[in-house]
Amino acid sequence: MSEQGGSGSAGPAGPFLYVVVCAAGVADGVGGLIDAARERGWQVGVIATPVAMGGFFDAAAVEERTGRPVRSAWRTPNDPRPFPAPDAVVVAPATFNTINKWAAGLADTLAVATLCEACGLGVPVAVLPCVADALATHPAYRESLARLRGMGVRFGDPYTGDAGEDGGRPEFGWERALDLLERR
Repeated sequence: MSEQGGSGSAGPAGPFLYVVVCAAGVADGVGGLIDAARERGWQVGVIATPVAMGGFFDAAAVEERTGRPVRSAWRTPNDPRPFPAPDAVVVAPATFNTINKWAAGLADTLAVATLCEACGLGVPVAVLPCVADALATHPAYRESLARLRGMGVRFGDPYTGDAGEDGGRPEFGWERALDLLERR
C-alpha cells in the first residue's frame, strides 16, 4: 500500500491488523476489539477518521494498548512507516459517510484511502456498520454496500444503537469483525 508499504505478511510476532475507527458513539469501545484481536494473535494498528479523533474514543488508551500511534493524517515522504503492511483490515464502527466515500473511491482521508488500497491489493476487509435506519434506507448507501460486497468486503449485521424494549442499548459485538475475517 502506498501509505503503509505494500501487502503484509505475518511476521514473527503474528499477522498485522489495521483497525479503522469512524466517528460513532460506540467507537469508545474499540479497546475490546484490540484486546480480542491480540488474544487471537494479531498485532494491531489503529487508523481513525479525522472526526473520530475529535473525542469519539480515547486515542491515548488505544496507543497504550497497541504500542503504536493512532494514525489519522498522512505521513510526509521522509517520515518512517509507523505500521507494517496489513494482513487484514477491520472497519468498526463503519459510518454511513465512510462507507459511501469508500465505495465511490473518494480517498480524501487516510482512513478511506487505506480502505481503497486494501481492496485493490486483495487484503481481506471486514466491516461492522453503525448506521441509523433512516440513513440505511438511502439509495446511495444500499448501492455502496452492493459495490463493496462485489469487491469482496465482508459485512457484519448493521448496528443502529436503537434501544431495546427494556430501554437498554445492545452491545456492539466487536469480535464479529474478527469472525468475519476468519470465515473462508
